[in-house]
Formats: sequence, C-alpha cells, structure tokens
Amino acid sequence: MPDPQPTIVLVHGAFAESASWNGVIERLGAAYDVVAAANPLRGVAGDAAYVRDVIRGIGGPVVLVGHSYGGMVITQAAADETSVRALVYVNALCPDTGESALSLSGKFPGSTLADTLVQYPVSSGGNEVAIGQDAYHTQFAADVPADLSALMARTQRPITEQALDDGLSGDPAWRSLPSWFVFGDADRNIPVAAHRFMAERADPRGQREVAGGSHSMAVARPSEVAETIIEAVRAVSG
Repeated sequence: MPDPQPTIVLVHGAFAESASWNGVIERLGAAYDVVAAANPLRGVAGDAAYVRDVIRGIGGPVVLVGHSYGGMVITQAAADETSVRALVYVNALCPDTGESALSLSGKFPGSTLADTLVQYPVSSGGNEVAIGQDAYHTQFAADVPADLSALMARTQRPITEQALDDGLSGDPAWRSLPSWFVFGDADRNIPVAAHRFMAERADPRGQREVAGGSHSMAVARPSEVAETIIEAVRAVSG
C-alpha cells in the first residue's frame, strides 16, 4: 500500500511565530493536513528534539518546512527520522555539519540584522534577542503592509544568542532527503548570495527565487510558498 499523503509541518524561525504561516495554510486549503509547530527558539538540539516530538505525535509521513532559523531546526530534526519525506526551505538556513545561523548568515555580505537587534539577559543564562520594533518593517518584512508588520513586530518571538550560535550536529538531512527552496532576493536577514549558495549545495528538486521578496516570505508571498510546498508533497506522495 502506498503511504498516505504526508502531513505538512511548518516550523517558524526567529522573530516570528506560528501564526506567520496563516496565509500559507489558507492557500494550501483543505486538501492538505497541516501543523504549524511552536518552535521554542532556545537552541538547535532542543528545538529539533521538540519538532521530532511533534512529528512522532502525528504518527505518519511528514514534509518538514522551515523558515529562517527554522531551517536549522528541520535539518537536525529530520536526521534519522524515517517518517520525514522531504524538506522545504523558505528563506531558510540550510546548514552543513558544524555551521550555525550566525556563520551562514554572515558568510556573504549584505545582512543588516545585527544593527537592528535588542538584547536582554534571561534567567536560564545568556541573552535573548529581538528586532527593535521601529526597525522591524524595514529589516524583516519590507513588502508586508505597514499595519500588519507592526503587529508582527509586537508578536515576534525572541531567540537566544545560544540558538543563533549553535552548529548543526551530525550529518545534514538534506544529503539524504529531497529538498525544495523558495526565497526572496531582497532578504535583509540572510543575503540572497547565501540562499543561492545553500540551495546549490543541496542540489534541490525545486527552487524559486522571488524578485523583491523580503525575509518574511510566508506572510508577504504566501502563494509562492504554498506552491513550493505542494510541489514537494506531490513529489513524495503515493
């Protein structure tokens, strides 16, 4: 018997939250089972363990979709997880062994994220960071309407500095699983040169580069993101 159609598991990144996928979920429609996981944003290993818990709770095949730092998490979560059928990277980091969010986003010039961050200590140790609300629209979501971007700035989830500095452990899942990429060429968090480099290295089954697309593709360009996810699901179904 063929596998049932995979459930789509959406994993947000830093400075976003699970509702950032709402537009994508609407466009996927009733034909697809979808779960938007709440990524803890505390550290790559722990965040990946949580996503694996979500996967195992579903109890069937899944396609993992990651945005931004969520790409770090899905790459680690999918390793040796036999129910994962494909990976989709949405303006996402796609690391090799040992690479971190900081090392990948700084591999090529162009990121202006560091200058927009505010930080404060957390009781568990270290600091967590968020994008300053006055900088959020320009930095993160330039092609999102200003009123919606202001709401996103207020509901963003901060990330620990540790999570940004954690390197991928073990072999990356994209070496053994088919992958798809969709990203904007006006991303100010992760330079487009980095997206192109990561996609070329992963040798994806599908790749979309969206002219003028900001870092917040799931909100600004949900149709392009949904189309890429649907391609992945169809390719690994049946």
